[in-house]
Amino acid sequence: MFSDMAFGIFEESISKYHIVDDVNQSFENPYPKDGIAHLLYRKNWIDTVQWHYEDIIRDPNIDPVAALTLKRKIDASNQDRTDLVEYIDSYFLNKYQSVQIQENATINTESPAWAIDRLSILALKIYHMHEEATRTDATSEHVEKCRAKLNVLLEQKEDLSTAIDQLLTDIEAGKKYMKVYKQMKMYNDDELNPVLRGQK
Repeated sequence: MFSDMAFGIFEESISKYHIVDDVNQSFENPYPKDGIAHLLYRKNWIDTVQWHYEDIIRDPNIDPVAALTLKRKIDASNQDRTDLVEYIDSYFLNKYQSVQIQENATINTESPAWAIDRLSILALKIYHMHEEATRTDATSEHVEKCRAKLNVLLEQKEDLSTAIDQLLTDIEAGKKYMKVYKQMKMYNDDELNPVLRGQK
């Protein structure tokens, strides 16, 4: 199933990142550029780096100048994340372009790639909650709470994976159809953000 393949790639990316565990480490994609695996690996790497950006910026003792620099990196990362989601949706649009859509077909509340985006974030939550649930330097109460949360995350993974695979099956069968709206982020646009527009 597609979700199993995607989650495995997300786990691979997360594990690779944590070998060095540094937001400034170099990135190398092990998958060929013309495949969906390449996009999935890149997508999760962006999410993983941003996860750790978010940890760093919450340091109460962070230098304000460093915090501003990091905020700019988070903004850029968010744009990269959105771009990758759109690339993944383009893959599905191309894959299913010849499908005959049934007369009573319906549209989903989100595109396949945005559901996959949630699966990527969920993979990160599972990884880090597992770390917390197996800590040897934490109290037994902390470990127990994290184990309970981990169980919920694992259940969520099963539900989300099932929903993604069902959505793709329905699109392939013409029972659902894709309609993708490009994310028109206004705060990065010199003409749409009044603060940026005023500095031109």
